[in-house]
Amino acid sequence: MVSGFTITMEEALLKSQKKELLDHLLGFISPNKKNLFETIINYRTRYITVVVEDIFQAHNISAVLRTCDCFGIQDVHIIENRNKFEVNQDIALGSSKWITLKKFDSGENSALSTINFLKDKGYRIVAATPHKNDKLLNELNLDSKTALLFGTEMGGLSNISIQNADEFVKIPMYGFTESFNISVSVAIILHYLTEKLRSSEIIWKLDADEMTDVKLCWVKNVLKRSDLIEKRFLKNM
Repeated sequence: MVSGFTITMEEALLKSQKKELLDHLLGFISPNKKNLFETIINYRTRYITVVVEDIFQAHNISAVLRTCDCFGIQDVHIIENRNKFEVNQDIALGSSKWITLKKFDSGENSALSTINFLKDKGYRIVAATPHKNDKLLNELNLDSKTALLFGTEMGGLSNISIQNADEFVKIPMYGFTESFNISVSVAIILHYLTEKLRSSEIIWKLDADEMTDVKLCWVKNVLKRSDLIEKRFLKNM
């Protein structure tokens, strides 16, 4: 199952009607918040996406969500094989309101379902784990849309994820410890790749329709009783 922002009636509307609804809802929030939305949406991307598999410590997944928001990653895919996804809001600091969460929770098939879903969307799967055919972070190219796959704190990625990954990447390390905490790994990799992406000529921004959809979700997440305002507006259209 895939879940993210709540599906509402405006998803069936025409593009122009969605824009009208967005403009109407924006009229109920402060100018400062509205300007913030307009600024931040221009830094959002789906060209890079993050996938986390079976993360069982709430503080780690919460830190990952916060990092993704900070680096402008719009979509985060959650694979639940055995462990349920939980957020520690003290660490996430509300970041789950600003990103699109897609949850895959079909048990043993969750990892493969997620990978197939992303490949159908044109993503190559890059597993963040040491491997015999791995690349260092600075060797990873961004010639195609990239889904970065991260595993559990203790066991790493499942065999299914490793077997179905297209490439492997590792962070160079020079100390005695063999690995970073997952939230640190996500932060290091996203910092490097998003800077590389934004300095390239790649078209990485959301398109106009995606921007409208995302901003609709944002404004409804901060506007009290947005559902009632939306219903009244749609009734009068």
